Amino acid sequence: VVSTQSTGSSGINAEYGKQWYQRRVRGRPKNFSIGGDIQPKRDLRRFVKWPKYVRLQRQKKTLFQRLKVPPSVNQFTMTLDKSTATSLFKLMRKYKPETAAEKKERLRSMAEAEKTESGKKPVVVKYGLNHVTGLIEKKKAQLVVIAHDVDPIELVVWLPALCRKMNVPYCIVKGKARLGQLVHKKTAAAVCLTAVKPEDKNALNNLISTVKTNYNDRFDEIRKTWGGGN
Repeated sequence: VVSTQSTGSSGINAEYGKQWYQRRVRGRPKNFSIGGDIQPKRDLRRFVKWPKYVRLQRQKKTLFQRLKVPPSVNQFTMTLDKSTATSLFKLMRKYKPETAAEKKERLRSMAEAEKTESGKKPVVVKYGLNHVTGLIEKKKAQLVVIAHDVDPIELVVWLPALCRKMNVPYCIVKGKARLGQLVHKKTAAAVCLTAVKPEDKNALNNLISTVKTNYNDRFDEIRKTWGGGN
């Protein structure tokens, strides 16, 4: 009799414990009011007030996707492929212009040596939109490199047409900041090469033939290719 009673009481306790667990622990709904349970993590990016430059970037991207983009603007999406661009920048880094500190040191050494002329003009990358335009018009530029993200685009939208008219090889690459690094500036809309050293002529000729095939010789195709409107 004793064993039966103890077994029955243990069964009751187990049942009570199960009910208590379900009612108090397992089945208790969370209370997210003030002072209650910790709020769950939510994706609040939709409600964030993003900086103005971020909003402008996104709006511009959306507009370019929805609106029809004329060929003269759409051509700036046709940038040089990665391998050719790497070769191009590798060549142009050899012809970086001197920095302000290097120029100061050169002038000091000239003054100490009592020279009035620095000798032969150095072969460097030419930059500045007006300067590059003048070199194209005089047909002194051998290769013109234009950035794809110049803003406003009207600054360079006419430059490819001028290069085609003057039969000067040109290409469009990603990044006005990358071009700026070549000439010690934050950004550069366009740069060009007017000459190279004899040991680099072969590399320059290979680049010229590539960019002519991709840009100058595809004039009819490029001027008819619209963008956007997805």
